[in-house]
Parts: sequence; structure tokens; C-alpha cells
Amino acid sequence: MRLSEAMTELESMGNENTKRVYRNHGATEPYFGVKVADMKTIMKKAKKDHDLALQLYETGNTDAMYLAGLMADAKKIAKQDLSRWVETASWYMVGEYAVAGLAADSPHGWDLGREWIEDQRDHVSAAGWATLSGLISIRKDEDLDLGAIEALLDRVRERLPDASNRTRYTMNGFVISVGSYVPALTQKAMETARAIGKVAVDVGGTACKVPFAPDYIQKIVDAGRVGRKRKKARC
Repeated sequence: MRLSEAMTELESMGNENTKRVYRNHGATEPYFGVKVADMKTIMKKAKKDHDLALQLYETGNTDAMYLAGLMADAKKIAKQDLSRWVETASWYMVGEYAVAGLAADSPHGWDLGREWIEDQRDHVSAAGWATLSGLISIRKDEDLDLGAIEALLDRVRERLPDASNRTRYTMNGFVISVGSYVPALTQKAMETARAIGKVAVDVGGTACKVPFAPDYIQKIVDAGRVGRKRKKARC
């Protein structure tokens, strides 16, 4: 599939209702307002066309950028491409989901996640915590540095109150991810969740709510699903 064909299909799938919802969540022009489920029909046609994914992201179109994150080959994506993508992510859905998910699925997830959380820019640091959360959800515990993850929980406990807006959101998500996917650290994550309490995040003019980490982790525990890993971080 050529880039022009993919963009034409995306444009045909856009609708004003979805565009309005995305705008309320912070999406910026240009974009068509395409639902993620509809994007996946293009993926079925194009398969994992890594070159096309690279071209899609460079268009600067929000829908195309998200599709690029879903379509890119995690085994082929270069570290420098991921770094450029997170820098230019147009809004949080692209940075914290498409790019972070791709980074987590790639061999570069741990290094980039640790690097990005040090960035002073909210959208980059938020993507860093989201990347680490996604990585924890898919990697076997024996392939994780549990000591480093425990130290990151301490960091969240100490720094979340003063962190920037979206970074607070993804820090909270990191605590939930550790508590849900790493049995050896579930108790530590629960203690951290209780310490940070209810996390305040400005979600704009939307009805979105920030998950209350203690309750979320407890539901996973009660359901007997702690440690049940996902196949991939992207969705």
C-alpha cells in the first residue's frame, strides 16, 4: 500500500463526532477523527509495512501517527526513530499509547523508558512512564530488573505530587502495572498506591477519570489475575 492510498483511506474513515471527542482530549490539527478500530482495517491490508509506518508518522497527521505506531515492526524500529517520534508526538494518545506501546514491544523499551522519564517535558516523561508500564506488562519477571523497578516505585512515591500533569497520570499507571503484573512487587506497589492516594490530573473538558490505584490493584488480586502477562503492549 502506498502512502497516498493509506491517507485516502484514513480520510474516508474520519467523522466529525470522533474528531470532536479527540479535540476535547487534546488532539491537534491536522487529523480526520478516525477510530482506532477502523485504523486496524488498514493494517489488515497493509500488514506490518514498516516503511509505510515511517512515512505515515512523518505526515504529522494525528491519525496517521497513531496508525504508524500500530503498524511499525517492533523488531525493526530504530532507537533514533522512537526518540524522534516521542519528541514530535502531537498529543497524549500518540505519545503515551502508540509510541510508548511500540517502544515497549521493541528491544529498546527499557533504555528509552528510563531515558524519557528524566526529560523535563511533560509529554516525553509521560511517554517514558507509559513505556515502562507496557514493558512490565509483557516481559517475563525473570527478564525484568526487579530492584530497579522497586526503586522506580520509590521515585513515584516521592515525586508524583510535584510531577507535571500527564506524567502524574502515567506514574499512577506505572504503579498499577507493577502491582498487576509483578507478583513479587504487588505488595510494594499497593503500599505505594496508598501513599500517593487519589491522583489529580487535568483531563480537560472530558469525563475521563484517573484510576484509583489501590482499588484497581485490589481488583486484580481478588480476580486472581496478578502476573498474567499480555502478549504485546500495543492495542
